[in-house]
Amino acid sequence: MGRELWLLRHAKAERNLALDDFDRPLKKRGKRAAERLGSWLRQQRLLPDWIVSSPAKRAVATAKAVHKAMAVEGLVIAQDKRLYQEGYECLKAVLAECPVNAKRVMLVGHNPDLEDLLVHLVGVDHLPDTDKLLPTATLVRLMVSVEWVDLGAGCATLLSITNPKSLLEEGAE
Repeated sequence: MGRELWLLRHAKAERNLALDDFDRPLKKRGKRAAERLGSWLRQQRLLPDWIVSSPAKRAVATAKAVHKAMAVEGLVIAQDKRLYQEGYECLKAVLAECPVNAKRVMLVGHNPDLEDLLVHLVGVDHLPDTDKLLPTATLVRLMVSVEWVDLGAGCATLLSITNPKSLLEEGAE
């Protein structure tokens, strides 16, 4: 069985200019979106084996809200500063250190790094033609055909892009 890499952009954060970017908290709307996504993942029985988050306040809060809503026992959220504005090659380095037996890994981080990693792994020709691939609180699921240490250009296939807004619309019918 192949591996799945999940890229989750942090949820909507406050734009309070008095705060350092690293310390920006989630908006209430952002927290609700993250909780909705976590609940949906639980309902779909899609649960990660490993979660690594940027240590930025908005990313950790997103990871915690999703984690709580998924209600996965014994799953910890690792934090790695390389997921905060260090470029997609650093994201690959973090992934290379994931447990070998982790079949579903969730990275919680920021743009442009997550989008750059997505384009690198899948190839721009295999992605939707849109201005913004990863709006806040959007989850991308990729099927990866190699070990975590071997991630390279074109090694992944796009499975889905899920935005909490679309989940709200589905449930509102």
